[in-house]
Amino acid sequence: MKSAFKKLPSGKHSIDAGLLFAVTLCSSISTVLIYSISTNKLLSGVGGSYWKTQLFSMMIGLGTSVIMSFIDYRKLVKLWFVFAPIALFLVGLTFTSLGYQREGADDKAWLNLGFIMFQPSEILKLAFILTFAYHLSRDEEEMNKPVHMLLLCLHAAVPIGIVALQGDYGTAIVFAFIFGFMICSAKISWKYLLAAPFVIAGVVAAMWFFVLNEFHKKRVMILFNPGSDPENIEYQQDLGLAALKSGKVFGKGLFGSSGEYISVPEMHNDFIFTYAGQVFGFLGSVGILIILTYVCLKIFGDSRVTRDHLGKFICMGAFGLIFSHCIMNIGMVLKVAPVIGVPLPFMSAGGTAMVSMYAVIGLVLSTYAHRAVNYNVFYDEDEE
Repeated sequence: MKSAFKKLPSGKHSIDAGLLFAVTLCSSISTVLIYSISTNKLLSGVGGSYWKTQLFSMMIGLGTSVIMSFIDYRKLVKLWFVFAPIALFLVGLTFTSLGYQREGADDKAWLNLGFIMFQPSEILKLAFILTFAYHLSRDEEEMNKPVHMLLLCLHAAVPIGIVALQGDYGTAIVFAFIFGFMICSAKISWKYLLAAPFVIAGVVAAMWFFVLNEFHKKRVMILFNPGSDPENIEYQQDLGLAALKSGKVFGKGLFGSSGEYISVPEMHNDFIFTYAGQVFGFLGSVGILIILTYVCLKIFGDSRVTRDHLGKFICMGAFGLIFSHCIMNIGMVLKVAPVIGVPLPFMSAGGTAMVSMYAVIGLVLSTYAHRAVNYNVFYDEDEE
């Protein structure tokens, strides 16, 4: 099994500088965009504190990812009995009086502790990637036996079910993407792959008829019949598309008069790509997409050079997380996917999301750094 992975001789710590630079560039662009929104007074309530929070979160996240790159991911996953219960406990608190529902949101997925407000499902994503990677690495040879496959599916069903109960269906889909990419990167039998479309169709049908309310169904149906919505649910997406197109080729620039810009609800957050289109134009929007594509491809590439399957599974979990966020968010903005409240990685405003995304990158950096032997004090020479 070892022969399938590269071991690069090295005497010092190495880091994937290209990946770290790309995500830092994205979050820097995000900070500038949010600063522009607040300076141009385009959204009520979005003031100077937003871009400062974004900048502070970026610095905390950057430091976190670099520190995590020094920590042996093989040692980290063995602490699953510590971080997994903590993550589940924090998500469970959202069902108590500490749970908070943001204005305009249809899910109660935040915790308000008075001195801080954050979304614990972001922590659960990290915990799931680590615990599921550990589960897969220990069970890969037996995973195609029905009992073992059932246990793997139940492992994924726990976080998916919990966040769905919160009403956060977007995050539930993200967990499903992570699960799908990770399990397909293991030695899964072709029989399960053939059965997967039918299982997915059954789950979607069950969600449609027994879980989703009429409001969520309308969000989906208007994609197939635009302009048929008497309640104007598609207003935000239509406005976002108009804003995106208004930037034309070169954009309107970051600092103009407020009357030059189209104000879109949540354009500092889930719809930040619409503002990027306004100020940077088509060329700038394509540039952002190229950077995000590079991030995804770099993570996928790093999964091919890890020292073991555990590292590969961690990278594929990170790939599934960031790829699904990008596809769902851009699809929502372009009106080919329903509005589902999934932020654009390293771009949308939000301290919890920013730091957690950098932490995911930190996991990838750890697998990249530990592809080599004997490189720092966190690695045991005799450990295999």
